Amino acid sequence: MRRSSSYAPAPAPMPAALVLLALLLGPGASSGGEDWLLGPRAAPARVEERAGGREIVLTNGLIARVFRTAPSFATVDLVNLEVGATLLRAVKPEAALEVDGRRFEVGGLKGQPDHAYLDRAWLDGMTCDPGAFQLVRWRTSEPAAPYPWTRRRHAPEAAWPPRGLRLTAELRPPDGAGLDGLTVSVHYEIYEGLPVIMKQLALRNGTSREVVVGAWETEILAVNEAEKSRLHVESDYAFSGVDTTSWGPDPEYLSQVDYHRRTPLLLTSRCPLGPGARVAPGEELESFRTFELLHASDDRERRGLARRRMYRLLAPQVTENPVLMHVRSSDSESIRRAVDQCAEAGFEMVIITFWSGFDMESEDPTYIARMKADFDYAHSRGIEIGGYTLMCASRDVGPEQSCISPETGKPGSKFGQSACLASEWADGYFRRVWRFIEATGLDVVETDGPYHGDVCASTRHAHHRGLADSQWRQWQACAGFYRECRRRGIYVHAPDWYYLNGSNRCAMGYREDNWSLPRERQIVIARQNIYDGTFEKTPSMGWMFVPLVEYHGGGAAATLEPLAEHLAEYEAHLAQNFGSGVQACYRGPRLFDGDRTKAVVQKWTRFYRRHREILDSDIVHVRRPDGRSADCMMHVNPRLKEKALAMVYNPTAERFEGEIELPLYYAGLSDQAMVRQEEGEPRSYALDREHRVRVPLALAPRSFTWLVVEGRSAGSGGDESPPR
Repeated sequence: MRRSSSYAPAPAPMPAALVLLALLLGPGASSGGEDWLLGPRAAPARVEERAGGREIVLTNGLIARVFRTAPSFATVDLVNLEVGATLLRAVKPEAALEVDGRRFEVGGLKGQPDHAYLDRAWLDGMTCDPGAFQLVRWRTSEPAAPYPWTRRRHAPEAAWPPRGLRLTAELRPPDGAGLDGLTVSVHYEIYEGLPVIMKQLALRNGTSREVVVGAWETEILAVNEAEKSRLHVESDYAFSGVDTTSWGPDPEYLSQVDYHRRTPLLLTSRCPLGPGARVAPGEELESFRTFELLHASDDRERRGLARRRMYRLLAPQVTENPVLMHVRSSDSESIRRAVDQCAEAGFEMVIITFWSGFDMESEDPTYIARMKADFDYAHSRGIEIGGYTLMCASRDVGPEQSCISPETGKPGSKFGQSACLASEWADGYFRRVWRFIEATGLDVVETDGPYHGDVCASTRHAHHRGLADSQWRQWQACAGFYRECRRRGIYVHAPDWYYLNGSNRCAMGYREDNWSLPRERQIVIARQNIYDGTFEKTPSMGWMFVPLVEYHGGGAAATLEPLAEHLAEYEAHLAQNFGSGVQACYRGPRLFDGDRTKAVVQKWTRFYRRHREILDSDIVHVRRPDGRSADCMMHVNPRLKEKALAMVYNPTAERFEGEIELPLYYAGLSDQAMVRQEEGEPRSYALDREHRVRVPLALAPRSFTWLVVEGRSAGSGGDESPPR
């Protein structure tokens, strides 16, 4: 079986990279050329002053951002030190703000002769814009944690906030602008062992009056044609497809080859609408955070591993990976039966799911007392428990509190009707939810309809003034809720991309109608979703779904109940979910209906617990499921004794006999590998020049197995260090 992913060794530093290092940072800047995806880098994050204090360099040995401090503050280089590539072709403002209807640039230099490339000899002749915000001072500090987090639920050890360095540049408005006392701080963070820079604006109003920040561009980069595809940019202002990253033409790039000068090479990071924020005297307004990941390869697998490492470092709560059940009824008998079965089967969490009758907003003392008793029972059995709440989407809370469409002036949104999270209704909603959480000891909240981007044209809501600030203020309310959940250690199961604001998990790949298909089709499609989804997510970041009972439709052909009668299909779901490290929502009244079914569930929970560290590690994609032949996903982690674990599935009605080719570079192996099938005897394999081994394998029709890979045994000159 041939693997579908291409081999992509770490790019060794090229001579150009070494030259740039010497020019920018002097000797000893890098950590020796080892691959940062295999082991920790030795180079610390640091700032160095150059050119008599007129230039500062923020670097971690993988990337470097270079600033001029005079005659104005400006980024003059952004360098990928792994491959010796500079991303910038021109100097732009560091940011731009619309304050009280006037646009101001923040820093930047003017007078560059050509915007196709930046000759460093031009810098001394460039000037500042007197109408822009100007540098007052800069300082360094430790990175700031956007929310509290304490390691829980088998998450690996991680520094929080991540190790690194924060550089803050403080700028004042231009003379004569009538904004004396207003300051803008531009924060940059760089992290040890990660080619990522974070950027954020903070505006402090030291004037005697309110100011309105109508819009902002928190990052402006003139990127060259060659490196644009290797720059990944995202922000924590992300929900339901909303993206702050915008690529447009650069009107100052007059020598580009496009006759109409429309080549999209100017990056800006900005709100699609607003923020439209009003800042009172003495208040501070912080922007969203933008993250820039510099790739050193075009290989899809390596780029995915880099992005997944970013999430592990910058949102470590996503590595929590509890085994959970979705119980569909909220009466005490159903809850306690589910708790008992979870305890027996090795599950760790119960979510009382949608359509169950569970009401997290209830203020009925009798109901709350009953739920507390049920939750206390779950805790006595070692099971975490919580439930579902519909936050705002598809929710009609009346015309006075719903999102108002700017087109019609009436309630309306992308989901028909939605509650406005910046209305008085939201105050009551969050108050009820927090009161319930505190009274019951809830451990997990499943939010449906988190803020999904609806605008609101109402001018009567308590927490926004109109259309311009409606997205910003609703996002703040939703993100604030998730951050508070993190402070309290509450697990957040959500259907949207709020990872960088504290959520734990969203869908790995989910289309509701797929779970109404016949059982055998669900299995292969689900595995395709896992295979595709784990290019951008770690296994623990995504949830799958298993319809133990009918869900949306499909009848008996789509469901697993009675479980004992469909045990082969049930085990297929268990094998691919636990084998991929992707936990699923097992939705139904029970996990097993007899000793034989219970034994199968216990088999796979024990398998997961035994190999938990490697199964929670990232996946290298070997062959995508297509229903035609055996497919394979392989977990890798060079820091573990089990360097890799490959799950192999044969979905066909034919016996598979052949070789499985395992690419072991990202397992940290370069010489020998000890491979065993399940609990069998290990066999030694020599790796080829591309760090691969070919393992003979036979698989019965519609079956699955796993291969465990370790380095050479102790005493044989083991291969424990990452390849150079």
